[in-house]
Amino acid sequence: MCRRPPWDSRLQLAPDQKNYAKNQEVMLSCPEGFQPSFTHVKCSSEISSFNLGKPVHREVWTGRNSRGVWVRVRSSVECSEVLQVDPQSFEISSTSIKLKWTCRFPDACQGMRAMCQLAAPSSPPCQAEEVKGEQMLHGQEGTVTCSPLQPFTNYSVTIDLPPNTTLFSWLFMTEQSVPDKPEELWLDSETGSLRWNSLPSCKGEIIGYQLNITARNAGDSSVLETERLRLNGSVTELRLPEHSPGSSYAVAIQGLTAAGAGAALLKEFHTSNSSDTPLPQAISCRSARDIAPSQGTAVLALSPIARGSEAASEHQLIVVPTHNGSVIESICSGQPQLLNASVYVAALLNLTAPTDFVLGDGSRGQGEHNAALRPGCDYTALLRLVRLSPQAEKFTCVCYSFSVDKGGKDGDRSLQPQPGPWRHPEQNGHGENGKDDPSPVLMAAMSPDSPVTVTSNPCNSSKFSRARGKHKAKEG
Repeated sequence: MCRRPPWDSRLQLAPDQKNYAKNQEVMLSCPEGFQPSFTHVKCSSEISSFNLGKPVHREVWTGRNSRGVWVRVRSSVECSEVLQVDPQSFEISSTSIKLKWTCRFPDACQGMRAMCQLAAPSSPPCQAEEVKGEQMLHGQEGTVTCSPLQPFTNYSVTIDLPPNTTLFSWLFMTEQSVPDKPEELWLDSETGSLRWNSLPSCKGEIIGYQLNITARNAGDSSVLETERLRLNGSVTELRLPEHSPGSSYAVAIQGLTAAGAGAALLKEFHTSNSSDTPLPQAISCRSARDIAPSQGTAVLALSPIARGSEAASEHQLIVVPTHNGSVIESICSGQPQLLNASVYVAALLNLTAPTDFVLGDGSRGQGEHNAALRPGCDYTALLRLVRLSPQAEKFTCVCYSFSVDKGGKDGDRSLQPQPGPWRHPEQNGHGENGKDDPSPVLMAAMSPDSPVTVTSNPCNSSKFSRARGKHKAKEG
């Protein structure tokens, strides 16, 4: 006779008794999702010793293994999970969920299936489609993959056995992705503020907005101002900087999530609709004088951009061997991918008064080089002032454009102003006032993701540097 075994308290014995007769077979079971190491056991005995030549028996339990053979149960029978899923194996992206599973009792996993479902019904404006279908799982191990899914959305993944035994259930949230492009951006004519509709947190929590604003005015078409701002996610308006009547603004706005910036909405605005107010002209850079091909020099009449408390701010003089307006605007706005051997800093100047600067005199600072100009090349020089704050970067540039004739004579030669990508709205085929359909070239220069590059140019091989140094100049 055997007493009831002191095994896992979750085990269910049938029949359930305090004592069992020899060779009485007992069936073992566990709660849903668990399996005992033996499903059938029986009371047995074995010889433990001999006393006066006679065998002494003791009670033991034997269990029927997967091959149907009865073997001695040498340790406690426990309820173990039928299916094991390691949380360390979870792979979660913005559009998929993957997990690895292992079945410890293959016979108990026949007909196993996996399902991925929305954890809760979606509602506008964040509509998510239900995942269709289910996956049948075969073998002793494998992978469950749920896709395609919506970013930043709760899904439940379950693995069960028919008819209604749940082996695994877990709630997941997909990763965030970049947000969609903002749909609306307009200029409030009464307040002079840009306004936009807040983005819904469908693909991720909106943590902010990034704006790139390029401003031009009708008074001086050689001056370009670009400002990059990062605003809190709760902000939906921004007052434009003060400019003279007829100012024009090209604006790119992007939403931000933890995954990064989304696609940009691009718009162009004018601060005055009056027919008497001139619209900004195409980029028309200032001229150089005293261009000397034999010396590789030209003279630029520089004036400080900074005013008031900024008067001591450092001005960069950047030389670009091109008249391409899109490239010039992109370099002015500090796009790092444009810094290569063809674009270089000729000088870092603390301008406080108008100065005639000799470009190409060969002077060197700590890394920068006012390299000689090469005959047969087109050049644009940018006098740039950079202002940085925790939430904004502001770049103000004045451009000077000229050519050095190959084999030309030294003399006082001024180039006609060089146009860039800005044009009159009517020249671009815009609608009335040109507000809703900005120039594609202009917008390419404005877009933070613009692929504009300066290709290798034999007109210059100096390297771009931000180091300081002293430079020759003629006081004007």
